[in-house]
This record gives sequence, structure tokens and C-alpha cells, in this order.
Amino acid sequence: MTTAMDSRVISRRYDFVLLFDVVNGNPNGDPDAGNAPRVDPETGKGLVSDVALKRKVRNYVALARADANGTPDAGYDIYVREAAVLNRQHARAYEALGLKVDEGKFEQRRSNQQAAREWMCQTFFDIRTFGAVMSTDINAGQVRGPVQLTFARSLDPIVALEQAITRMAVTNERDVEKERTMGRKELVPYGLYEAHGFVTPHFARQTGFSEADLALLWEALVRMFEVDRSAARGEMSTRGLFVFEHESPLGNAPAHRLFERVAISRLDESRPPRSFADYRVVANEAGLPAGVTMRQLA
Repeated sequence: MTTAMDSRVISRRYDFVLLFDVVNGNPNGDPDAGNAPRVDPETGKGLVSDVALKRKVRNYVALARADANGTPDAGYDIYVREAAVLNRQHARAYEALGLKVDEGKFEQRRSNQQAAREWMCQTFFDIRTFGAVMSTDINAGQVRGPVQLTFARSLDPIVALEQAITRMAVTNERDVEKERTMGRKELVPYGLYEAHGFVTPHFARQTGFSEADLALLWEALVRMFEVDRSAARGEMSTRGLFVFEHESPLGNAPAHRLFERVAISRLDESRPPRSFADYRVVANEAGLPAGVTMRQLA
């Protein structure tokens, strides 16, 4: 796509390791399991979906790039919001460009869709970053995002503790004399999770994902838990962000070989981990492949 942002579009590949932990909380409940913490049943290790991590990035950007009234800065609106109707977002593109949906013959409609797609990329940070399928009733095309995240997995097996809770208040008058409502709350005493991410410049050229967007992504990954506090999620914190930058757009080394350079080990295997201090994290910068540099941002 051709936009004013082209001069700043990223030109290098990045791979990164994200470490975060949870204390006495549920980092990502599974709705198919009564919202219990997600667990790999074969290993007992905890899981956090890529969708949950992207949600936190979106939430951070929505706060960090908006004025006091919540109006987003130009180019930093968020496409996937709570209770958002996505087709209304597509309609905004056609209205802003003065185009009509399904106007004219095939070539004209295709041209309109391409123009709408470019407008969506310029307007919404999360589309430029993660991509989107916008070819629904009001067709604004599809775009593959340059930033992709994996599921996060805990370094050790987790144990979900199910706790009984009571509600002392009632909803209406007829329930005043009834026994107090009982409920359940599940939490993970402690878990250190690792996720991997990839930034591909070839897809950035399609969306206009810029150096400024990349800096905001790093900022969000470091600080996203600070603005996402919830009693259900306990205490969550980013504990490490290790970024491998390649000189080549195609990369100068396989990502998995770079990820292996971030070694995480338990200090005391005789007892379960209960804090980040129970781990040792070592990032090996010695002998990096030619054309690769590593930075620790958290």
C-alpha cells in the first residue's frame, strides 16, 4: 500500500521472547471448563492464548493513545473493541472516502474495497499490527498482520486451586431470607509463562506498520498488565522481553535457535515455585549469528 507512513515502515525482522507471571490469579480462563485456568492436560503446564495477550495490547494502546475523553489519537483507534460491531467500522471507511458499498462493476467494487482496506490500516493500530478479516457484509478486504504471537506456556506445571466464596448481598427482596449465595473462584498460586512473537516486515509493507508502531508494541508488552488489573487475574507482571533484531528482512537465523538463548531454570527443584525470585533467567548474547542483535527491554 502507498501511504505517508511508507518512509517509516519497518524493514527488519524481529523475533522476541515474552516472560510474564501471575500470583494468586487466573491469567486466562477457559470458558469450556467453567472458566478454570487453561492447562495442557498432558503436562499440567498452564496456557494463555495469543488472543488474550493481543487483547491486553489493544487495551493498553486504547488508553495510551487517547485524550482525556477517550478519543483516540489519529491512526491509533482500535478495531476489535468490547461490544464493537465490526461492520460499522467498515462502513466508516466507505463514508470517510465518499464511496458506496457494492457500487459499480466488479473492478470498481474491488477498487473501493482496496481503498477501504488502506483506510482501515491507516486508522486502526490493531489492524496494522495483527491484521484482520474485514470481508464480511461490508467488504473492506483482508490483511495479514506483521505481528504474530504464540500461546504462552508456563515453565512448570500449575495447580489450579478452587476456592469457595460467598455473596453477602442479594439481588432482590424475595431472596432476603434465603441462604447466602455460594460460588467458586479458581486461582493459580504462581506461574511463570513464556510466549514467543514474530514481526515480519513483508507484511508490514501491506499494512503500513511503522517504526513508531513497533516502539508502541514494545511499550505495550512491557506495561500492559499495569493497566489491566482485576481481582480475578491476581497480580500479573511482565518479567522479561528479549528482542532479536535481524539485519535482513528474511532474517539472519532461525527463530527457534534464538529463543533457545533465553535459558530459564529453577533455583530449588525441591519445592514449588511461588515467586519470580525462584527462577534464574539468563540471556546468552555471546556468539550471536552474524546480522543478529539482542536487546532486553524488560
